Amino acid sequence: MEITKDIKYIGVNDREIDLFEGQFMVENGMAYNSYVILDEKIAVFDTVDKNFGKEWLENLEKALDGKQPDYLIVSHMEPDHSANIKNFADIYKDTKIVASDKAFVMMKQFFGTDFADRRVTVKEGDTISLGKHNLAFYTAPMVHWPEVIVTYDSFDKVLFSADAFGKFGTLDTDEDWACEARRYYFGIVGKYGAQAKALLEKASKLDIKTICALHGPILSENLEYYLNLYKTWTSYGVETDGVVICYTSVYGGTKAAAELLAKELEKGGCPKVAVNDLARCDMAEAVEDAFRYGKIVLATTTYNAEIFPFMRIFVDELLERNFQNKFVGIIENGTWAPMAEKYIKAKFEKSKNITFAENTVHIRSVINDDNRTEIKALAEELLNLQ
Repeated sequence: MEITKDIKYIGVNDREIDLFEGQFMVENGMAYNSYVILDEKIAVFDTVDKNFGKEWLENLEKALDGKQPDYLIVSHMEPDHSANIKNFADIYKDTKIVASDKAFVMMKQFFGTDFADRRVTVKEGDTISLGKHNLAFYTAPMVHWPEVIVTYDSFDKVLFSADAFGKFGTLDTDEDWACEARRYYFGIVGKYGAQAKALLEKASKLDIKTICALHGPILSENLEYYLNLYKTWTSYGVETDGVVICYTSVYGGTKAAAELLAKELEKGGCPKVAVNDLARCDMAEAVEDAFRYGKIVLATTTYNAEIFPFMRIFVDELLERNFQNKFVGIIENGTWAPMAEKYIKAKFEKSKNITFAENTVHIRSVINDDNRTEIKALAEELLNLQ
């Protein structure tokens, strides 16, 4: 694939994978992106997953058309991008390897060598000239590993953004970018919002026409749309006006309450109500929704003096990713010693800007008339919240 006259795509599509990083469901597979700039000197950007080394090397050889690469630029050392560094180095023995100092430490761990005889260590603001193409390097620590660098090509105005602006799915998957990019961001990078925001601020000072991430499509049109979404995500802001309801239910009572609340919200004109059964949905989708909307309702039963396991896992997933700036409603269910409200509030004690609804729904086994009144009150509070 030609990105510009001098920049070629040499990555691969993985249609066999079922779980990315061993946890995220990827029905449409994954793209492992790699690029090459052909100039007076030639730079290759990143390798691919170990299972696709042969295909990637064939793509590279075809793009080189008999030439030899001068540089291999390593943006990120996670194995889905770095697994073929040693294979590349064994074939192209004179090529210099460009990376951050921390990346070379990791190469020693992965491959038993840090390529000391051909190593080029770069830091913030360093540059390399390929001829027409001048490459500037920017550090992006914890987006989402500590060694990450991104590269800006001032000639074609391309940002090689490492895992920033990535998404799930192969390159030929026909789907909306935002949904899978959001799930990818909050699932993988979300904990490091401050660091991602710092990278975004660096990028805002560059004249960017194209973004080449390590996963997902090349972005070259309507960049303001993608950048604005990242501004919202990295600041833990509200992307969509609406309410997300996440529930667990053992015998159906809590589910009935969650569904009744959803109906009350819809009847009251709520622009969007998303409902997730945490025992059955893709947990990463529920996490995505929790960060997308400004208002969330957690509905769960007491279980072993805490909360039902799937809700506990979900809350921990949110806390792990620095969940903040949200309005939280609670529906608790307990037959003899309800603890859900107390447990949930305690879990969020150290979170930033969490506001709890004044109206909590207290169910004792099954919904009664008092609960219906409580649910209507909670719905009105959510609807009236500005």
